[in-house]
Amino acid sequence: MNFTKMHGLGNDFVLVNGFEEDINDLNELAQQICDRHFGVGADGLVLILPSEIEEADFRMRIFNPDGSEPEMCGNAIRCFGKYVYENSLTDKNKIKVETLAGIIIPELIFEGDEVEAVKVDMGEPRLHSDDIPITGVDKDKVVKEKLDIDGEEYEITTVSMGNPHCMVFVDDADEFPVAEIGPKIEEHPRFPAKTNVEFIEVVNSAEIKMRVWERGAGVTLACGTGACGSTVASILNELTDNKVEVHLLGGDLTIEWAKNNHVYMTGPAEEVFIGEWRK
Repeated sequence: MNFTKMHGLGNDFVLVNGFEEDINDLNELAQQICDRHFGVGADGLVLILPSEIEEADFRMRIFNPDGSEPEMCGNAIRCFGKYVYENSLTDKNKIKVETLAGIIIPELIFEGDEVEAVKVDMGEPRLHSDDIPITGVDKDKVVKEKLDIDGEEYEITTVSMGNPHCMVFVDDADEFPVAEIGPKIEEHPRFPAKTNVEFIEVVNSAEIKMRVWERGAGVTLACGTGACGSTVASILNELTDNKVEVHLLGGDLTIEWAKNNHVYMTGPAEEVFIGEWRK
């Protein structure tokens, strides 16, 4: 099986062209190939597939290192958009991609003939408690909700970008024990589908620093949907403007919650290497 290793701000993926490769046991394959000691090593396995609906150009499936299948991944969709263009699967610079979170539209940004960045229309954020989902509350917006973790009360804001996100504002994102608190929130019984967890330090009205615990993956260097959810949460809490630079461990993303209620994410995607999986 041929594959391409790509990353978006250090959030790395193994991409496989499903037009050419016949792949079985995707859950098991993801666990094997994402293993950083015995496999290629990645935060996810991404499949490029023909769309099953007429409105879209392609279909994206993504699997976490634990074999679970999330609805969407912002960094992966930027890699996906660059891959299909540079591998001549399309000549479009704006691509409609079918995902479990709906149709997502990455737009390629060029510098000369090279793809410099990818801007993605991530769609509208979903804010109702049922859309996250989170139990114990029935609200149009879950802002400053209390969550008990081992007897300590955390103040959370939740957003769905097609996948669930729980945001916690902290004084120092670098020093916060993400690896300790993240999994406890991810698996909290109030999140029946589990959740991604973002810890946000507000730098100023146009900048935030974010650290992430990804559902099914753990600590990663970046999370695109998490950056989108964190921006929405920052705006809902009246802490930032509607366009924000999000500083992640792997680099920066520009996120805008526009007047049309859509969230736009702009950032890089890079190819690392190509290879052949023989297991």
